[in-house]
Amino acid sequence: MGSGAGAKSAVDWLVSVAPDPGGCRWEWERNPLGVTLLPAGKAWDVLIVGARLGHPALQVLHRMADRPGPVLADFTDARMGFFVPPGTASRWLGTGVRAAGDGTWIVVPYPGRPTAGVRWLVPPDGSGRLTDPVTLELALHEAAAELADG
Repeated sequence: MGSGAGAKSAVDWLVSVAPDPGGCRWEWERNPLGVTLLPAGKAWDVLIVGARLGHPALQVLHRMADRPGPVLADFTDARMGFFVPPGTASRWLGTGVRAAGDGTWIVVPYPGRPTAGVRWLVPPDGSGRLTDPVTLELALHEAAAELADG
C-alpha cells in the first residue's frame, strides 16, 4: 500500500484504539523507526505463529479468502501476527500459537512506509477487515499438513 487515502484510512483505523489517538498519530508520524505500540483487544487481537508455519498458512489464506486481514512479520522475520476479531485471544487453544488480546500491546509499523524492522505482509486497508479465526485455524492445519508431507 502506498501513501494516500488508503494509508490514511489504515492509520485512522489503527490509531482509533490508542488511549490518545491524536497524540499517537503525531508521535507515530515523527518516529524515525516508523513504529508505535498499540493495544490489542479493542478492535483486534493478534495470533502470533512462527514464520515456518505462518508463511504457508498465509498462502492458504490467500487461496481461501478474497483478502485476509492484516498480517505482520516481526523484526527478525521469525514470527508472524494475524489480526483477528477481539476476544479471539482469550478463546484460542493452539500449540505453538501465542495470542495477544486485551491487556497486551503490539508493535505496529506505519502503513505504507518502509521500516527497518516489523513490517506489514498484508497491510490494513482501513475497513476493519480481520481474518476469521475459523478460517485461520483451517489454514494453519492445512499448512502444517503440507509441511509434514514436504
